Amino acid sequence: MSKQTKNIIIAVAIIQIFIIIGLAALPAVAEMVPGRYRVALAERSPALSEIAEGVYQRVAPEPEVLPMAETSTTTEQVDIASLLAEPTLAPTAVATILPTATPMAEVIEEAEATAVATLEPTATPLPTNTPTPVPLPEQLVIDNINRIQQSFNNCGPANLTQVLDWYGNKIEPEDISTVTNQFGTPVTQDVVAEYLKPNPEDRNVSPWQIADYVNQYVPGYSAIARSGGTLELVKQLLNAGYPVVIEKGYELPDTGWWGHYLTVYGYDDTKQELYSQDSYLKPTNGIGRTDSYADVQKYWQQFNDTFYVVYPTAEETAVQAILGEDILDDFTMWRDIAAHNDEWVKSNPDDMFAWFNLGTSLARLGSMTGESSYYEAAVQAFDQARTFGLPPRMLWYQHMPYLAYWKVGRYQDVLDLADATLDAQGGRNVEETYWYKGHVLLEMGDIVGAKEAYQAALGVNENFY
Repeated sequence: MSKQTKNIIIAVAIIQIFIIIGLAALPAVAEMVPGRYRVALAERSPALSEIAEGVYQRVAPEPEVLPMAETSTTTEQVDIASLLAEPTLAPTAVATILPTATPMAEVIEEAEATAVATLEPTATPLPTNTPTPVPLPEQLVIDNINRIQQSFNNCGPANLTQVLDWYGNKIEPEDISTVTNQFGTPVTQDVVAEYLKPNPEDRNVSPWQIADYVNQYVPGYSAIARSGGTLELVKQLLNAGYPVVIEKGYELPDTGWWGHYLTVYGYDDTKQELYSQDSYLKPTNGIGRTDSYADVQKYWQQFNDTFYVVYPTAEETAVQAILGEDILDDFTMWRDIAAHNDEWVKSNPDDMFAWFNLGTSLARLGSMTGESSYYEAAVQAFDQARTFGLPPRMLWYQHMPYLAYWKVGRYQDVLDLADATLDAQGGRNVEETYWYKGHVLLEMGDIVGAKEAYQAALGVNENFY
């Protein structure tokens, strides 16, 4: 064999080695590319983005659905209707393991003093009189709610800013925004995101966190986040002059199911239409989007009909009167939601979102009461929801399955769901995933793993509660 031939063989072997190493490293390299850069590429060069996304899906595919439950430790089925009718299972100042709405400084002080947090009474008395219903007009539109184009995965801060800008413009029409935070800085999308999601890759800001931000850091304004809303309630709030932000499912043709926010500013009963500003879409005419009542209800239901409303603090009594006692009281609200979904799934047993909503509401009741029966019933509902193949991004936004499985001792289910979520780049940027995984690892005696999980949660969001 000639020297030249040997050199060619050696060169080919070296090239093959580099190709093998490159292919082996490609998944890791692909997953290191931040999601916001991929979105920016799609906006600037769709053709090149299509090629890149094709490579990405081959080397680092995202799961199509969340895993189903393999086994169940629940020995007998819980009669959910009877459970919800049981008067003894109401809250009595019980510890909660949900992210607290208390400001961070107080959380740290309480953590040093005690490991048990108790339910606190609301600072403002609930309304005691039910106002006489007033017929609503068939059409109503709140004018001058300007649309704000969200930056990457920033619909939470963007929608809040749409509402606050409207309040600011209402006070000072010539000013872009007169609503400021505690430092006197105008509250813009970037300012909100800087606190709620300091990591731009963070995939979710919950409505409860948005409401807390307003209550703690926007003087003169308050906010409340609730679930179990109705179109009638939205109309009442709009007629009183309060835009409503709803959290809903969002189907995109190329990427599937996501969670999203819309700022609702009007309706028309004659046309059965709801009007909103969508921070994701890019209309060229400045006109907001129009959705049928049926479509709104379909996708809003996927988030338990959750909404939040921002209002001047001085008008809190008026807002509470519109909302009513049942939805203002956490226990009553979640019990009513659970009862509604329990009835719904009896006639619509294939509605996976209703099963998921049922599990969420029962887990919430468990967190307020400490009663194991609620957690057992929640797991029962979540097991059923998982049989349909939940969207892979479901646990980016709603996290009660982690809580329910943890509290009934089904630790592997928590780990399976968390790991499936962490398999996708976006799922690795949801702090609650690591938080619940840390709880379960701690229960299993893996202190090192729990510590790493907690640190990862703070790595995603250093301001996490």
